[in-house]
Amino acid sequence: MENIAQYREIYCEWAPNEKVAVEVAQGACFAGARSLAAMKHVGVNVAADPLFSLAYTGVNGGFVLVSADDPGMHSSQNEQDNRYYAKFMKMPLLEPSDSQEAKNYTIAGFDISEKFDVPVLLRTTTRISHSKGLVTLGERREAALKPYKKDVSKFVIIPANARKLRISLEERLKRLKEFADTFPGNRVEGNGQEFAVITSGIGYQYAKEALGDRATYLKLSLTFPLPEGLIKDFIAQHRKVYIIEEGEPFLEEQIKALGLNVIGKEVFPRIGELSAAIIKEKLLGHTLPVSITTHDVPVRPPVLCPGCPHRGIFYTINKLGAIVTSDIGCYTLGVLPPLNSLETCICMGASIGNALGMSKIMPDKKVVATIGDSTFLHSGVTGLMDVVYNRGILTVVILDNSITGMTGHQNNPATGFTVKNEPTYKIDIEALVKACGITNIWTVNAYNLAEVEAALKAATTCGEPAVVIAKRSCVLIDKSARDIYTIAGDVCTYCKSCLKLGCPAIENRNGKMVINETLCNGCAVCVQVCKFSAIGKAGAVNA
Repeated sequence: MENIAQYREIYCEWAPNEKVAVEVAQGACFAGARSLAAMKHVGVNVAADPLFSLAYTGVNGGFVLVSADDPGMHSSQNEQDNRYYAKFMKMPLLEPSDSQEAKNYTIAGFDISEKFDVPVLLRTTTRISHSKGLVTLGERREAALKPYKKDVSKFVIIPANARKLRISLEERLKRLKEFADTFPGNRVEGNGQEFAVITSGIGYQYAKEALGDRATYLKLSLTFPLPEGLIKDFIAQHRKVYIIEEGEPFLEEQIKALGLNVIGKEVFPRIGELSAAIIKEKLLGHTLPVSITTHDVPVRPPVLCPGCPHRGIFYTINKLGAIVTSDIGCYTLGVLPPLNSLETCICMGASIGNALGMSKIMPDKKVVATIGDSTFLHSGVTGLMDVVYNRGILTVVILDNSITGMTGHQNNPATGFTVKNEPTYKIDIEALVKACGITNIWTVNAYNLAEVEAALKAATTCGEPAVVIAKRSCVLIDKSARDIYTIAGDVCTYCKSCLKLGCPAIENRNGKMVINETLCNGCAVCVQVCKFSAIGKAGAVNA
């Protein structure tokens, strides 16, 4: 998105959530522009509502949805295979196998969308999204705005219109099925005699690497609707056909439903990422390489950054003995030792709803929901409305670090800047919270533990819904010069209280507590934790 934002002729924006992103792109496509919305696989869950209807209405300008799936869950809460969404939503599905195809099929997606009057889903997986390759760009093709024409029967899906659009959609899919048999991205490759393989996406690359010239491949790129004629012809020419696909048996199920005999997930795993090594093991009998581990290298789980403003919040919350629900973001790392603060983390925006449900069942417990500023604007605010509306008694802590930190420091409606880093209106989170009906609000400095603790105690004992907004910029964004801290060896009692913060800059080195000055970001939270005043500014105390 940051790259697209550099093109002045392309309108580009960060949306507060995926549903809004689709709805904005949807409006642009209705108005006649080619439009694209991109998101992770779980984002499609959020955007599903307008997408299902978009398949019915069809488009004016072309519409492409890019879903980046995450087999193996490198940074996700599940590994759902969004190809099923394409089938469920009745949207044609394109699966690129490399960077070149990702570019080519985005263009093809727009062409298909406009030709058949349907939105198109372009699905990538981790290795496609994270890989780079040489790409031939070709000649630039201008796509002029299509004229907008008011068409209530098409774009207003009241039941009377929707029933007709439902029939129309099936007719469009029927024509698409015929098109799939001739789509150049669906093709037979090679003439190997040992194996016959039907594959798609990154599975194609793994199969080629593992089997090389020993196989004949039916490479599929438009995988919904299936090119049934092409598949039937291919299978008829081979005695045994393997389906090699990463994730769920999407192709396999559809092909078997045609009454065709293929081999798939009874051989290949459906959990995690596929690889050439797995294919070699299953089909060639090669032993999988053994991962080399050594006990000399300590396990290094992810941790909050040194100086992260979230650390002091979780340290303080732990003193309350509260049940703490959380959300998707850097602060999810508060679940790890030594903070051990969190009890739930389900999906974007769920922390507040989770907290409300738990508080209703356990009214005698203090329940605290923690959520970041961007996630609160993404979908947390609706949970807060529910808390007010249904008279919940709990505390919401909004961890406002003025950025969308975990996924790459995108701006959001509360940062005051657009995707092009142009100044814009800045949402006032405190005013938004008030507008939801919250009257108990504390805005505190996340680095000031006394202030944080006082606010949390007041919030969790007020007997009403309350919000604490803990403000401090992400330490990776705010590079303003800070003091570096050190531990006075002659004062330190080696009580190890500072280790309870879990700050990577604080080390227990050879029976002595020290601060690694190359890591210290000068937040001074450790100074407040030390009961013996052993921590001070470097140069002011003797290390």
